[in-house]
Amino acid sequence: MAKGFFITGTDTGVGKTIISGAVIKLIISFGLKACGMKPIESGCICSEGTLFPPDGMFLKKIACMEEPLTVVTPLCFKNPLAPMSASEIEKTEFSLSDIKKAFQKLSRRYEAVVVEGVGGLLVPIQSSYYVIDLVQELSLPLIVVARPGLGTINHTMLTVKYALKEGLKVAGIIINYSRPPEKSLAEKTNPGLLSRISPVPVIGIFPHLKNTGKNIIEKSALKTLNKEVIKEYLF
Repeated sequence: MAKGFFITGTDTGVGKTIISGAVIKLIISFGLKACGMKPIESGCICSEGTLFPPDGMFLKKIACMEEPLTVVTPLCFKNPLAPMSASEIEKTEFSLSDIKKAFQKLSRRYEAVVVEGVGGLLVPIQSSYYVIDLVQELSLPLIVVARPGLGTINHTMLTVKYALKEGLKVAGIIINYSRPPEKSLAEKTNPGLLSRISPVPVIGIFPHLKNTGKNIIEKSALKTLNKEVIKEYLF
């Protein structure tokens, strides 16, 4: 079974996809064969009756994967909602076994799989089955992506402590500027405070990127993320 990480967020819109791409590029820089996976994506683009997952497409491109999108993102929904709600509205039945089969296929081909979640840990996928249950089944250490601004302390600590309480391995927190910096006092002080009170390390502070090309993401990952923390879970 391949090693890797499960990337979750404290909220929606915190930039999990960019961070997933950054972690993939960092792992590749270690000399390992790494890929990305977005098992479930809602808010997909519909073209000629086919749903295309933008996040899944991004991960496939940044990792230079040859696998079809159906392996990278096995479950797609049109509406930008929690999977449980989207599947009910779209009257789409799906099996979680599709995710597991795709993950196993990638695990056999790659040394590391970076899996991007949908929303946060308690987003419902099916009745009584949440994102956190998927994390536990895939047995990957968690990386929590957090916002830098006001309110992030509570959101981040709730996510980290709940994950630990449920027995997950949490590699650390990445603070991501998914939007341009506000240069507020909260942004200046939150990283230091989180480093002091969090039971897991802050792996890095990732900058806001106007250009999300492969080289820019790789350069930013190498510059800002703690390589030793990532390596600890891979070697």
